[in-house]
Amino acid sequence: MNNQVKDGKTREIFSESLFKGEVRFMEQMSLHTSLRIGGPADVFAVPEDILSLRNMHASLKRNQIPCLPLGGGTNILVRDGGIEGVVISFKSFKKIEILSEDDNYVNLSVEAGTPLQRLVRFSAENGFAGIEGLAGIPGSFGGAVCGNAGAFGYEIKDVLVSLAILDYESNIKNYKAEGIDFGYRKSGILPGEILISAEITLKKDRKDNVLARIEGFLSKKREKQPVWEPSAGCVFKNPPGLSAGKLIDEAGCKGMRIDGVEVSSIHANFFVNKGKATAFDFIRLMEEVAHKVREKFGILLEPEIRIVGRESVN
Repeated sequence: MNNQVKDGKTREIFSESLFKGEVRFMEQMSLHTSLRIGGPADVFAVPEDILSLRNMHASLKRNQIPCLPLGGGTNILVRDGGIEGVVISFKSFKKIEILSEDDNYVNLSVEAGTPLQRLVRFSAENGFAGIEGLAGIPGSFGGAVCGNAGAFGYEIKDVLVSLAILDYESNIKNYKAEGIDFGYRKSGILPGEILISAEITLKKDRKDNVLARIEGFLSKKREKQPVWEPSAGCVFKNPPGLSAGKLIDEAGCKGMRIDGVEVSSIHANFFVNKGKATAFDFIRLMEEVAHKVREKFGILLEPEIRIVGRESVN
């Protein structure tokens, strides 16, 4: 554990006058990730408002205590040694607000901790179109923005107007989305910056049209992805013009297993936790699969999943 966390600095950082919210110590991250894998975080904090978040963030930076923002815990692998410093949960930040609308369009403010599928449902219930292809993607809205989530020709960047970001100095700044460098499964949000909320614009449509498109995409996902098993989504990025899942399949890796982690027989770019899996198992399987693909096709797969934390607890 970070020495400054152990020596009582947390009493200052999480004092009632500075911080409102929930604080847990040595919290198992397997409880907060879709893979159900991950060792303990030194501190797991759930700020209940922006002021508490800013106060905590400023104190952590001042005391040189590392922090990791966490949304839905998807597309992330936490190593077995857990996470040094403070994990900041955004589960209290889940407001969706209509900012403006006319006959054709509506602008929404969406907080980073909002479950992405809650936003998809909200849009469907109100006949707002533009994010139907994101149906079925787990995790938070903030994670979707930071990773430029997409499927079926839809990407979150296509509906973004502006972003509110907590910078390294604990100031909240607003940026036009067009000034952020979005790419395939990435954004230009810098390391150390934390997304607070974003404004999006959606087109008005008939509710039944929006719902029909969503149901069509969900049906395709159920056929081709192991949505009923613990996973972190796609493990590797698709190489330009190619499918990582197809490459893994053709390299003979479907069904490959290392202890508690298995390459899905439904979609080869999904690795599933078959019970009591560890991050060590997961990384070994990633390395073995990447080796087989490179050996067969000469292509080096790049991880899409984010790997964080320490290898072992001190």
